[in-house]
Parts: sequence; C-alpha cells; structure tokens
Amino acid sequence: DILSVPGTVDGVANGDGAQEGGRKPSENKDELVRFGWIKGVLVRCMLNIWGVMLFIRLSWIVGQAGIGLGVIVICLSTVVTVLTGISMSAICTNGVVRGGGAYYLISRSLGPEFGGSIGLIFSFANAVAVAMYVVGFSETVVDILKDNNALMVDPMSDIRIVGCITVVVLLGITVAGMEWETKAQVILLIILLIGIVNFFIGTVIPSTIDKRSKGFFNYQANLFAENFGPSFRDGEGFFSVFAIFFPAATGILAGANISGDLKDPQVAIPKGTMLAIFITTLTYIGVAICIGATVVRDATGSINDTISSSLRCNGSAACILGYDFSVCNTQSCRFGLMNNFQVMSMVSGFGPLITAGIFSATLSSALASLVSAPKIFQALCNDNIYKGLYFFGKGYGKNSEPIRSYILTFFIAVAFILIAELNTIAPVISNFFLASYALINFSCFHASYSKTPGWRPAFRFYNMWVSLLGTVLCCAVMFVINWWAAVITVAIILFLNIYVIYNKPEVNWGSSAQAMSYVTALQDALSLTGVNDHIKNFRPQCIVLTGSPMTRPALLDLTLSFTKNFSLCICSQVFMGPRKQTVSDINLSMDKYQQWLAKNKKKAFYAAVAGDNLRDGVKCLLQASGLGRMKPNTLVIGYKKDWCTASSQDIENYVGILHDAFDFEYGLIILRISQGLDISRILQIQELQRKEQEKLALEAAKRDEQEDGKRGIRSLKFLNKAVKYSSNTLAVNAQKDFKISTVHAADFNQHLLEASTQFQKNQGKGTIDVWWLFDDGGLTILIPYLLTTRKKWCGCKLRIFIGGKLDSINEEKRA
Repeated sequence: DILSVPGTVDGVANGDGAQEGGRKPSENKDELVRFGWIKGVLVRCMLNIWGVMLFIRLSWIVGQAGIGLGVIVICLSTVVTVLTGISMSAICTNGVVRGGGAYYLISRSLGPEFGGSIGLIFSFANAVAVAMYVVGFSETVVDILKDNNALMVDPMSDIRIVGCITVVVLLGITVAGMEWETKAQVILLIILLIGIVNFFIGTVIPSTIDKRSKGFFNYQANLFAENFGPSFRDGEGFFSVFAIFFPAATGILAGANISGDLKDPQVAIPKGTMLAIFITTLTYIGVAICIGATVVRDATGSINDTISSSLRCNGSAACILGYDFSVCNTQSCRFGLMNNFQVMSMVSGFGPLITAGIFSATLSSALASLVSAPKIFQALCNDNIYKGLYFFGKGYGKNSEPIRSYILTFFIAVAFILIAELNTIAPVISNFFLASYALINFSCFHASYSKTPGWRPAFRFYNMWVSLLGTVLCCAVMFVINWWAAVITVAIILFLNIYVIYNKPEVNWGSSAQAMSYVTALQDALSLTGVNDHIKNFRPQCIVLTGSPMTRPALLDLTLSFTKNFSLCICSQVFMGPRKQTVSDINLSMDKYQQWLAKNKKKAFYAAVAGDNLRDGVKCLLQASGLGRMKPNTLVIGYKKDWCTASSQDIENYVGILHDAFDFEYGLIILRISQGLDISRILQIQELQRKEQEKLALEAAKRDEQEDGKRGIRSLKFLNKAVKYSSNTLAVNAQKDFKISTVHAADFNQHLLEASTQFQKNQGKGTIDVWWLFDDGGLTILIPYLLTTRKKWCGCKLRIFIGGKLDSINEEKRA
C-alpha cells in the first residue's frame, strides 16, 4: 500500500512543494469558512456577469448595434470567456489551487515573471471594476432622484456622492468577513433573479398608452426587423460598443479569485464557472432579443405624438404602430433604446423590481470585485515578488482577511468613482481583463507544448491549440478595441516582467517556462549531433580539475577567461575513499557547488565522480563528461608543485593523467603559479576565524543578558550586531589587509591569497609569451588569442617564439 499525504503530490504539480513531513497546516481547518461550488463559484460568477451592463447598458448596445450585431457582441465575448474557462479548468485540475485566483494560475504555470505582472494588473482591473459597478448603481439612484426632483447638487456630483457612500458601505461588509459577504451575495442573487423574471413577464403584458409613448409596443415583427440591423451614432462602432459590453463577461474569474476559500477548488472552479457562463449567456441573448423586438430606438414620451389618419406614415415601425417620433431625427429625445438607460425598468411588469434588480446586480458585482482585488493582491504580496508590497500581504482573523489590501482597493475605487462616467471607465479595464485572459490561455498552451510530466490535468475537454486560439483572439480583440491602450497594457506587462527578471525573486514553482527551456536545450543539443565537426568551429571545451571550485580560484578564473559565454567549462572533483562515504559526499556537493558557481557568476558546470584514486576518477571524467557535441576536448590541470616531496604513487598518477589526456585525444593545459594554486588551508582558517568571532559574540551576548536582566532583548540585538561585524570583517580581510591571529600566522600565506585572485584583475598592458615548439593543431596559439579578446586581457600583446633555423621558419610562414 502507498501512503498518500494530502497536499503533497498535488502541491508539487503546481510547484508549491510538499509540506515537510506531511504535517498539517497550523490553522484549524474546522474554524475556516469554506464554500462549495454553488455558493463559492456559481453564485459569484453569475452575480458578477449579471452586472451593470445587463440592466443599464444592454438596451443601449442593442440600439447601437442592432439585434444581429448585439447577439454577435455577446457571442464573441462568450467565445473569449469559454476558451478562457476551458484553459482555466485545465490548469485548476492539474494540482492544488490555493489563494490568488488568476495570479496563482498564471504564476505557477508561467513563472513569477508573467505571474507577478498580471497579478498587479488584474488586481488593479478588479479595483477599477468596483468603481464601474458602483457608478452604475449610482446612475440608477440619481435617475430616481431626478424623476422625483430631489437632486442634491447636479447629476454628475450626485453620482460621485452616492458612489462614495456606497463603496464605504461595501467596504464595511467585506471587512466584516467572507461569511457575511457570501450571505449578502445569496440575498442579492434572489433579488436579481426576481428582477430578470419580472422583465420577461413585462414583455408580454399589454403595454399602456404611457409605455407606448416611451417606445414600448410588446412583440412586433416589424419592430424586430427594424432593430435587427445596426444604427451607430455619436462616433460609436462595433468594437467601441464591444469594449463597453465586454466587462460584463469578465465575471468568470469571480470564483477562481477566492480559490483559497473554496472547499475543493479543483472541482468547484471548472463546474461552477462553465455553468455560470452558459446560464448568463442565454440570459443576455434572451434579453437582447426581447428588448430589440419590443422597444423602438427613439421615442418622445409624449402621448400626443400619435398619427392621425390624415397624415401619411413615414414607414418606420413606430409610425406603422400609430406613433410619430420623427422629431427625434432633429432633436434629442429622452426615451427609446438609444436614449433611456432605464428601458428594462419601463418594460417590466413591476418597475421597482427592476430597480431592485439593478441595485442587486451592481452591488453584488461591486462586492465580488471588492473581495477579488484584495485577495489576489494579498497572494501576490505574500509571494514577495515585489519587495515593497509585502506590507499589504498581512492577513487578519481566522480567514486571513487582507484588511490593508481592502483599504488600498477602496481608495483606487473612489478615485475612479470621481470620474462618474460609466462609458469612460468600462473600456479602461477591458484591456487589462483581456490581457489576463490571454495569459491564462497561453499558460495552458505553454504547459501542454512544453510536454512537462507535471502537466496532467483531470479536465479532459481541452486542447492546447484551442488555448492558443484563445490567446490570439484575446490579443486581437485588445488591439481592435483600442490599439494604443493595448500597446500601453503590453508595455506595462513587459516592464513589470523585466523588473521581476532583474530582481530574480527566490521562488521555484516548476513553471512551464523552465520545462520549455529544457526541451529547447535538448532539441538544440540533438540538432548539433547532425553537424559535422569543422576546424573553423573548433573551440576549447574544458574539464578543469579544480577539486572544490573555490579551492583553486586561479585555475578556474583563467579557464573562464577564454570559455565564458564562448564554450563549455566543467569544474571537476574526484572523491576518493569508501564508496558509501564518497557517494554521500558527491550528493551533498552537487547542488552546493553549482549554487556557489551561480552565486559568484562563474559560468561553468560542476561534476564529481568517485574513484579508487585520482587517475581512475579523471579517466571517468575524460570518457563520460559532456553530451553529444557539447563534449570536452581540453583538460586543464594545475602544476604539481610538491613533486619533489610527494610519494612515487602520487607522481605516477599525476603523470598518468597527462598520458590519459593524450590517449583520449584531449588538448592539455597546465597552469603553474610560483605560490601554488590550492587555497583550501586559507579557507579553513577563515572558517575557523568566523566561528571564533561567533563564539565571542555569543559569550558577550550571554554576559550582557546576565548583567542587563532583560532576558534576551538587548542581547539578541547585540548578537546581531556582533555577527554582522564578524562577517563584514571577514569580507574586508579577504580582499586586502587580512591579518590573521598569531595562532594561525604560520599557516597563512598572504602571497598565495593575492596570487589566487590575479586573473580576476585587469592585466594591463603586458605581453603574453607563446613558445610554439611544434605544430599542435593551433591550440597553443588559439588560447592566447582568445584571452586577448577579453576586456581584462585586451591590453596585452602576443609575442610568439618559434624554435628552429631562420630559413626553415620563413619557409613555414610562406607555406
């Protein structure tokens, strides 16, 4: 039987790693508020999609685009959301989904570079969406005040006042906790459903004279035909109308955005999201067709604008139905699809229910966005990708509510509420949402294309090419809606991406970008095997016998002087001794020394082997190192300084290594420095010195604690200062005036330390002497030449000495 620890395999699939020892999280799960797929995802998505556009702007969109293009606008939005929903479902079912919604999905798939940028943008877009929905709510309130002659100042100012009061109330609900917010959502959904049903009932109730004068005539075939085609006005077009409508479709991530508060996100997100898209799309199409078939585009609202029998009809649907609204062609009218944003309230069976529905739709969407933005932002801050934002990641209460992020979102929302123009705010967030959708689709495509074994989603109804189509479609729509806004959005993403790459956050989520790098490297290495060697493409690829990379820095530095960014360099070490111990040492050293090379910007690999003696280990390296054409051809070794005192066996092994290199057709480079190469003794002394400093600091801290009586408060501060002083002292001493204590003075060689770093310095205007005794294929000339191409060696000149008679040398030159 296999013991399964919850959260280990699935966690690794999404790059979060397993919890140590399979231990449970510290928080008590029974105390946390968790939601199922209906309350947590379906209800949220439906409320967010049935937002301000359904009740306030859909009639205007049908008036501008007509029924035909209006349905196409809805369907195009649905195609984008369905493709994104499929990709999101695939990513969600590939592993454990934690808090952070779209940010979590993208960052764990594409890495922190794209995840970090889209996390900021998506959080901001949701914060602006709060303003959009609140402004929609405020417009309805102000219309009611206007009808009752109860305006406080003027319509624009009243929208700002009502909006600011509303967002304060919503903030109070969200700060009270997710449980209260969810209860409020359910109540708002019930009101919203009653309002929608009320609208459909109102379309079949015979219209009154008052409603006819305002353009409502029940279902009429000629009215449907007239409204089927577009009638764009005021500079609007298909894509400008689409840009205003599209935020209505952005609610599909409302459930995913609170992924950390769901009982089972892997099941809840796909099921709830896709069902919500289906139900809301049918509702939007149904409302668009019904409203287009029952209401004219322009109406005066005057019951006296009927057509007498003596007047000739102008052929419009209203004229055929007995009303003359032709005055609207020359002056603005207050009613009809194009002029009245409260058409659904007029059509409904009971107007106040539609007003309640508008309140419900706008407030629920605003509430969902007000929760989503801080939750995403909190997850981003806790990952510490942007160091300065960590302050906003702190959570409060049993559900770790992001109070600080709530307050930040509140101020952003208030700033956009002050614009007080719904049609201005809506296009601002369209590009940000589309960019998020594009990256979700691309994440799914990239994970599939990289063929990483960790990509195994349980959601079967996806295809990587469909995800790529979704990516292209989202990007195309971005640029068609508003090309300069799309350029700005892309520029912001790239800027944030470059910022994260430059800062290199210490996270490793096993992203598909890493998997793709491996696949690309593998394919390139395989393609190289089909290329025949040519003398023009020869480059020295070196095995460097450094032992531990830091113990012979001069040997490594010289090699990197002609291999860095040019050819292969492998730092090699042979472990000798009992096999069990050597294997353990190799396993410990591999990551340690490779990380040291990366940290010190040494562009080299580290390889270690076990052998009975040094020669056997080097034989293994000479035969097995490299891959395909990426195979070493040059051995770099230090000169054996102690050959006079070493045992005959050691000397035999050393000379044997040189012979083995020639036998395996390797070039050979031997580096000799008068002071020697091995500084391992100095490193040991420095380590001993560091431990002595720490010991002294601990003793001082203990004394300080006893004297002060504050039980560790001052002593800890003192200890931190002492350790910092100790490390700073060691760093300075290692460079210049390092003075060791008298106990170790005999073991310390200042000249050896200086010689070990000589190839890290600028070599000035010197000469490189080359003694070319015979034609060795050109390696003796190539290495010095490559050195002169480097910045530190560019001031040096080559001086070549050739042995032989002058006449024969001239003949060789001519040849």
